Amino acid sequence: MSGSLLTQRRFAPFFWTQALGAFNDNLFKNVLLLLLTFVAVPRYGWDTGLLNNLAAGLFILPFLLFSAWGGSLADRHDKQHLIRRLKLLELATMTVAALAVWFEQFALLLALLFMMGTQSALFGPVKYAILPQHLATTELVRGNAWVNLGTFLAILFGTLLAGLLASLDGALARGSIAATLVGIALAGYLVCLKVPLAPSSAPGRVSWRPITASVQILRDSWRHPRLFRGLIGISLFWFLGASYLTQLPAWVRDIVHGGETAVSALLAAFALGVGGGALLCARLSAGRLEVGLVPLGALLIGVAGFDLALQPAIVGEQLGLGELTAMFGFWRMMLDLALIGAGGGLYIVPLYTLVQLESRDDHRARMIAANNLLNSFFMILAALFGIVLLSVFDLSLHVFFAALAVIALVAGAAILALNPRAVLRLIIFALMHVLYRLRFSGRAYLPAQGAALVVCNHVSFMDALIMGGACPRPMRFLMDRPIYESPWLNWFFRIAGAIPVDSDRRDPGGVRRALDKVSMALRNGEVVMLFPEGRLTKNGDINRFRRGIDIILSRDSVPVVPAALAGLWGSWTSNYGGPALGKPPRRFRARVALVFGAPVPAEQASSVILESRVRELKGVAEEQLRRRPGQNHSRVDG
Repeated sequence: MSGSLLTQRRFAPFFWTQALGAFNDNLFKNVLLLLLTFVAVPRYGWDTGLLNNLAAGLFILPFLLFSAWGGSLADRHDKQHLIRRLKLLELATMTVAALAVWFEQFALLLALLFMMGTQSALFGPVKYAILPQHLATTELVRGNAWVNLGTFLAILFGTLLAGLLASLDGALARGSIAATLVGIALAGYLVCLKVPLAPSSAPGRVSWRPITASVQILRDSWRHPRLFRGLIGISLFWFLGASYLTQLPAWVRDIVHGGETAVSALLAAFALGVGGGALLCARLSAGRLEVGLVPLGALLIGVAGFDLALQPAIVGEQLGLGELTAMFGFWRMMLDLALIGAGGGLYIVPLYTLVQLESRDDHRARMIAANNLLNSFFMILAALFGIVLLSVFDLSLHVFFAALAVIALVAGAAILALNPRAVLRLIIFALMHVLYRLRFSGRAYLPAQGAALVVCNHVSFMDALIMGGACPRPMRFLMDRPIYESPWLNWFFRIAGAIPVDSDRRDPGGVRRALDKVSMALRNGEVVMLFPEGRLTKNGDINRFRRGIDIILSRDSVPVVPAALAGLWGSWTSNYGGPALGKPPRRFRARVALVFGAPVPAEQASSVILESRVRELKGVAEEQLRRRPGQNHSRVDG
């Protein structure tokens, strides 16, 4: 599974299939709006506002009607076969659309917009439900990042190409538009033929009950609180995105005093920002689900949104793009929109990954369909929000954008307050990468869900931080009560979920209470990390494991993942050359290896067996450090 996903058949054909589909969607929608505005309205005297709202409604309505049905189809049928049929539907729709463009049949084009919305509503559940079947868990973040990058670049290029084609003259414009729509649809169909099989885990027939099915999938998602929160979070992103993009032309007209090229430049900044943020998310996540990026992304949206809202109007009238690019204020607006987009990328990718991982295989597409339903509701709310603030209360665009920034900041603060440990773990992960040159291997052995124990050798006071940053899931860990109660660090240990333990000599019953908390964590499906030696090594070797691990396993039968650290012996936080922390640091950016081993079933685990496994893994970790960097091609694995 090495190499770029874009070079592998299990991902590349699907990526280009969905990207070409999103590109054709946006090309068709924008071409239609331009034809209605500049051809149909002058010719027939139609109302521009009514037509634009009608077009938006015709595209969103299928998502409300058909998303649930599309989710059921994707859960019950092979997703490869479904993709091929949907791409054939797109090709047929675009062929009729090409004829309608050539003969200027605008009423038919509006009807075809509803058909394209239907195709998109049915394709949406397949789009994200197929990824977990073709990608490893540690590749999902990267896959989602590429999909989001492709989607937003498709939105950008589809919009730009629509303006370019519509600006041509008469028959040349109609012919170019018709040929492009059919050509892209045909290319999408040919590419989709390479998508691998993705059979259903629960095949069966699907009944047509749009309203009942929609209510049912929303109820199902509501029964899974963590998943439902993820769906609401995704929908909030589309609320903010729709609000910004809908008002962007008005901002350019009234604040920037530019034209269509300025709109395109700001849209490009936003789209590239989303793509860059998505790829940055994949980089920072290192194959893990990092929900700590979600509040950070929301806060970035809020801060950049406030800066955009505070930008004064640019002096001038009908300024061209060349004139605007000579002005600092315009570049600052582009930077703000790029940062808003980057925050969106950091925010949205972990949430899509969360929904994929939290959904059952036979129910995943319906949860994606529930997401599409909620997205549609929130985009309708975004339109109503804009109407109320800008039309009913007659507020300025500056106030409107400031209100969006407040929403993003409140959302980020709320998520941070609800789950501070995820952000703390992310900060620790980043800090450890600054302090050390880390090499991880075997992290896929850590179970994606359910309770588990992780046992490791104890070399330095940094061990728990490195382990906590490396684990794809939040870890609870045992630590000495005197350290836990440190007045300067107690807040940190409480957020990190540390479990204090004291000796029975100093606190009768302290060990029992600590073991009770370990049991409670395991019974709640958490991961608990232990250093069974009970103290730092004094000579770099592994001390004998104590019986605490046997007591824990006798109370809670959970799998045990052995792990070993190498490279920290000799650091100032180890006992090398004197007591830990009692000497000045001697080196920076030391090479450290952390190796995880295959889980040991509870019935086979014991302190003796686990000590032996950790010793073996310590040898593997030390061997990794003896290799030159070029010899170790899996520096940071998934």
